Amino acid sequence: MVNKVYHIPQQALEVHSDLNCVTVFMSDCETQIKKLQEREERGPLYGVPVSIKEHVSYQGHPSTCGLAQYLDVLEEEDSVMVKVLKKQGAVVFAKTNVPQTLICFETSNTIYGHTKNPHNTAKGASGSSGGEGALIGGGGSVLGFGTDLAGSIRLPSSFCGIAGFKPTSLRLSMSGVRPCIDGMTAVPLCIGPMAQDVDGLVLVMKALLCDEMFNLDPNVPPISTSMRSHIPLRIGYYEEDGFFLPSPGMRRVLLETKQLLGEAGHQEYQAEFIREEWKKLNMDAIICPMLGPAFNIGYPGKLLAAISYTMLYNMLQFPAGVVPVGFVTKEDEKALRHYTGYNNDHWDKCFKKAVADGVGLPLSVQCVALPYQDELCLRLMKEVQTLHMRQMKK
Repeated sequence: MVNKVYHIPQQALEVHSDLNCVTVFMSDCETQIKKLQEREERGPLYGVPVSIKEHVSYQGHPSTCGLAQYLDVLEEEDSVMVKVLKKQGAVVFAKTNVPQTLICFETSNTIYGHTKNPHNTAKGASGSSGGEGALIGGGGSVLGFGTDLAGSIRLPSSFCGIAGFKPTSLRLSMSGVRPCIDGMTAVPLCIGPMAQDVDGLVLVMKALLCDEMFNLDPNVPPISTSMRSHIPLRIGYYEEDGFFLPSPGMRRVLLETKQLLGEAGHQEYQAEFIREEWKKLNMDAIICPMLGPAFNIGYPGKLLAAISYTMLYNMLQFPAGVVPVGFVTKEDEKALRHYTGYNNDHWDKCFKKAVADGVGLPLSVQCVALPYQDELCLRLMKEVQTLHMRQMKK
């Protein structure tokens, strides 16, 4: 697998030249590989090339958060996440682009410029982990890491057609991940994996929840991972949140996912919304809409309120992930012409323009579980992915 590292940067260069998603390629890749080859132990990520979001600390490189004032501030050591990745055999080969200050779901800044969507360059890659979404979605990386404060892993994953996972807060170490603004503690920032499919997420979560992580950062609870259960689940779902009405395509793929899960033997339950009655209803997890498809460039700044579907689970500190399950069809685009949202007001009209001309763009659903039930969330994501892949082959 180590040989794969040599040609992945070439693919990443090609993707970057089209999408402008990488901020720096690591000059020490060969050194990392030599150290791996000299080791007797081969970790579970042996030779896997990994990209990281720009503000995740890597020794000798800046973590600017898209701000020019930090360009000359070089990190003195790797973040805990990078240390554990290297310990488990991964080769960190690139850092990826972010919005200025990170507080936006369109990836653009005055240092590195604007990142485009791998499926349609007239569309944005979202953010704030947009560089990761574009690089992985374009085939330039197989596995990467973003951060999520209001959907910053899930939004670009959805827009770029990849799998992304926001763990329970502090399930993975945040030590060495640079905040743009100090003091933002009410809603904790999370670091999490992004990959071309759910299998990559499962692989890396199993690898990272290890003694090395727990020893380097005492704030991380020493809970190991287990994903062996095959018991049918009781899955809640909702089609809308009462704030932003999903696009026609998004509603369609959510209902298709609900039907496939029901046919697979899982029990469905529709609730008005997420509340304390989750446990009373004996629900294991839920599926719900994601924001999407990808927005036309320039619209995320006008529609910050549209992150309601993702930010809720940051506030609740629930693990949540997204799985690509389909694409916008011509029928979806026709139905969008009649979209009025809830009130046909400025927000609804703006959203309609943002997602217009989306035929062929990926659509994803969101899977959510209770705090520290990350493995259950990943299990549901894997099942959703498997069921849709089977359906596509029919």
